[in-house]
Amino acid sequence: MKHDPITQKILRALTHNGRISNLELADRVGLSPSACLRRVVALEKAGVIRGYRAVLDPAQMGVGFLAYITVGLSQHTKAAQEAFEHAMARAPEVRECHNVTGAVEYLLRVEAADLAAYKAFHTEVLGTLPQVQSLTTYVVIGSPKDERA
Repeated sequence: MKHDPITQKILRALTHNGRISNLELADRVGLSPSACLRRVVALEKAGVIRGYRAVLDPAQMGVGFLAYITVGLSQHTKAAQEAFEHAMARAPEVRECHNVTGAVEYLLRVEAADLAAYKAFHTEVLGTLPQVQSLTTYVVIGSPKDERA
């Protein structure tokens, strides 16, 4: 799908506020409401817009601890990767799991209520997986830019 300047404006506006009305969106991007709606529907059908969701306040959800964890696997096999990925899919603390290049195989974004809850996850989940060889935790102390919010 062609991403002309108007389409880019639509995508930026929807990224910032997925609940914007079609009327307001059309006004912002300089289209008639019907033309704007056609473009949004086309972007959805093409898979450019994959969905809409609510952005939750972590503190209101009981999340007071955020960390990124690099994970090195002990075996570099498809079976080891699949087993690890399956375990991460079942772990509610793991909000993102990325297979990456470099010195480690995975980068995780983990949310927990507090340090004690994180320690329990680290010990009882990550620490019990036979595929895991190394873990390095990076505790987030601030997020001056986070476009997920």
